[in-house]
Amino acid sequence: MNQKNYPVPISTKPARKDLHPRNLHNQGYDLPALVETHPALAPHVKTNPHGNLSIDFADPLAVKTLNAALLNRYYNIVAWDIPDGALCPPIPGRADYIHYIADLPGLDQPTIKLLDIGTGANGIYPLLACQIYGWQCVGSDINTESLTNVATIITNNPALQGRFTLRTQHDKNHMFEGIIQAGEFFDVSVCNPPFHASLDDAMKGSRLKLNNLARSRGEQKTKSESPTLNFGGLGAELWCKGGEQLFLKKLIRESQAYSTQCRWFTSLVSKADNVKPAKKLIRKLGAVDIREIEMKQGNKITRVLAWTFI
Repeated sequence: MNQKNYPVPISTKPARKDLHPRNLHNQGYDLPALVETHPALAPHVKTNPHGNLSIDFADPLAVKTLNAALLNRYYNIVAWDIPDGALCPPIPGRADYIHYIADLPGLDQPTIKLLDIGTGANGIYPLLACQIYGWQCVGSDINTESLTNVATIITNNPALQGRFTLRTQHDKNHMFEGIIQAGEFFDVSVCNPPFHASLDDAMKGSRLKLNNLARSRGEQKTKSESPTLNFGGLGAELWCKGGEQLFLKKLIRESQAYSTQCRWFTSLVSKADNVKPAKKLIRKLGAVDIREIEMKQGNKITRVLAWTFI
């Protein structure tokens, strides 16, 4: 299991201790290098009040362009794009997820097959897994427009063709049923559950995020009633009935039915309060190993929950 030899960030900054040791973004963003690789980023790079080069993380286009530049320079993915309003994932944190699950027992084999539940319009987990570790990946989603966008990304990157395939989930009440086929085996599944329980909750969360960004720049809080979702999120990408807690419960219960067809089931868990009941349910259903992996990115702490019945 060797990480491919992609460009190493050029920086005089000490390595960050909060990202996985193999994460290429341990030294922060080398914006001049990113602009050199991806000139479209140049108009978004400014000097912030602290005298450092940065971008406006409250600007959806700036965030999306930064992602495209990171994927281009460090993972050899070109022409990455997402529709307006689609979830725009932070690349360092998503790469961390892939690195940490690569450390799970049994995932150090030459050929690993990954299933991404709810790959969205960005397809980020399979893209990174293909390019970092050379894994075979399947991305599923209920939104056909999202899958169409990911299909375009795959078409624009011939090296991904045959290694990253897509499947439509036709039943919103299922995660694995209708996706994992008879006789098929996956080494690991990944998932980033909808965080919020309603659209209103999602908008409140975005408003809080924008206020925090404004405070960090010494600005006044935003008073907008309809804040721009700077990291986006289309419908099921951001919220579902019952929020993250109910989604996890469904995911865990259904995983038991596919216990012999997937070695490791994993999911991000954003809310710490959801970890304990999730682990209790996993134990009740007979998992033989449960792992809670804490991940940090700046001031944000999240975790990956992993379990296996094998």
